[in-house]
Amino acid sequence: MAAGGPLSGCVCVVTGASQGLGKGIALQLAAAGATVYVTGRRAEALARAAAEVSSRGGRCVAVVCDSSQDEQVAALLERVRQEQGGRLDVLVSCAFSGVEAIVAQQGRPFWESPATLWDDINNVGLRGHYLSLRHAARLMVSAGHGLLVVVSSPGGLGYMFNVPYGVGKAACDRLVADCAHELHAYGVACVALWPGMVRTEKVLKEQHGTGPMAEKIQVMMGMSETPEASGKCVVALAADPHIMAHSGKVLLTPDLARHYGFQDVDGKPIFNYMAVRNVLTMLKPQLSRFFRLIPECLTVPKWVIALYASKFRAYSALEPAPLPKKQD
Repeated sequence: MAAGGPLSGCVCVVTGASQGLGKGIALQLAAAGATVYVTGRRAEALARAAAEVSSRGGRCVAVVCDSSQDEQVAALLERVRQEQGGRLDVLVSCAFSGVEAIVAQQGRPFWESPATLWDDINNVGLRGHYLSLRHAARLMVSAGHGLLVVVSSPGGLGYMFNVPYGVGKAACDRLVADCAHELHAYGVACVALWPGMVRTEKVLKEQHGTGPMAEKIQVMMGMSETPEASGKCVVALAADPHIMAHSGKVLLTPDLARHYGFQDVDGKPIFNYMAVRNVLTMLKPQLSRFFRLIPECLTVPKWVIALYASKFRAYSALEPAPLPKKQD
């Protein structure tokens, strides 16, 4: 798409865009006509990604930036302010560096994993998201509009991979909700995006490996989406004049695809990992031929998801209170 697309004239920043999901999002933003600043920690990989993003029709600016370093994030947004006259329409905080650590520590309980696993997952991750939102919000609040997107995961709903991962993703969703609360009066939207399983370069590489992680990926490959599916979601949200209705919410890629009426870039529908038949298939793959009889439009209600994730213990009025322990 040429520069006359739905986001023509818009200024966007995508962190962690040298590969994977971040690059996929940047590609779609550029195709929609936006000027896209992309960040990453490795200059060569970032330059290759920026060249690919530029080929889609928008303008791309590569900025080497470590999202865990406050001064580098601050410098990035100051550069955008100076070069774009204070304009920033979209920030997508996607930087994440914990994949290798997750694979290396797969199957180890938290008490046997190194304490550094927490930082490996949540420094360029949760902390980086907070830093990016903090600096980007200053530009958007001054302008009275903007969209902040944090790439999160269903791992915030229940156990996935390890303790630091799930805690970090749950915190990402809460970060979005609380930021949206403070930003609402200024017309700035803040959302969390939950992709499904994404066919990133690292996932495709791990698919050909061995071990429990590779086996899971191989089973789920048919249920995956491309990195650009999330990019289509961000473009649709950024172009939506009623975006504030989504602010503070967790948004799922298959839900957004149905709502805005688009498919993945490979021409296939984005896999609905919340469809009842797909959830059952993931839980009991050996019975998949029976689950196919369930219409895919039948999805797990969001209130069921909320109840599943509830941290509160429900006590019955008829349930006797536990007796106090006898003191020695």
